[in-house]
Amino acid sequence: MTIKKKLAMSIVLAAVGLSLIVGGTSAYFTDTTSTDNRITTGSLDLGMDKETIFQIEDLVPGDTQDARFELTNDGSVDMKEIILNASYEVVDKGEPNSGDDLGNHILVELLSDQDGEETLVFEKTLAELNSNPQQIVESFPEEDTAKNFIVQFTFTDSGENQNHFQTDQLELNWEFEAVQRDGNEENIG
Repeated sequence: MTIKKKLAMSIVLAAVGLSLIVGGTSAYFTDTTSTDNRITTGSLDLGMDKETIFQIEDLVPGDTQDARFELTNDGSVDMKEIILNASYEVVDKGEPNSGDDLGNHILVELLSDQDGEETLVFEKTLAELNSNPQQIVESFPEEDTAKNFIVQFTFTDSGENQNHFQTDQLELNWEFEAVQRDGNEENIG
C-alpha cells in the first residue's frame, strides 16, 4: 500500500471514529402526554303532533274547513328555517273535469298561532302551492317552544256550475323540511 493510500485510509478512519464519538455522546430529555378528545354531531329532528293534519269530506263550493297542527324542534341543533313542500293529485271520479284543475278552486290559508296571536304565513291555491316550496318558519332555536299553526281550506265558489267536481278526490301530500342553522366558526381552545 502506498503512502497516499495509507494517508487517505487514515483520514477516513479518523472521520468515522470522530463521528462515532460525537454521535455517541449526545443526550437529551423527552416527555410525552396524550389527551382523549371527542367530536359529536348534533341532531336535526323536526317533530309534529299528528300524522294526519286534515281529513275533509263532503266539501262543496263555498265551504271552509280548518285544522290545527304543531311543529317542534326535538333535536339539539337550531333550525334555520322550515319549508313546506306540497303536492297533490286529483282523482276524477265523476264527470270529466276537461282540464279544470280542482287545485285551482281550493284556497289554502296558513296562519301561525303563537300565544293567541294569529299571523298569516301565506294564502295560495293548491295549484299555486303544488311543487312550489314555501318557507313557513324562519329560525327555530332548539330550546324554543312549539310552533302552532291553523290551516284553512276553502272550496271557492266560482258563481258558475261546478258539477264536474262532484265526487272527485284530492290526494294531498305535505312534507315539512327543516334546514339546519348556518355553520359557525368558534374558538374552542
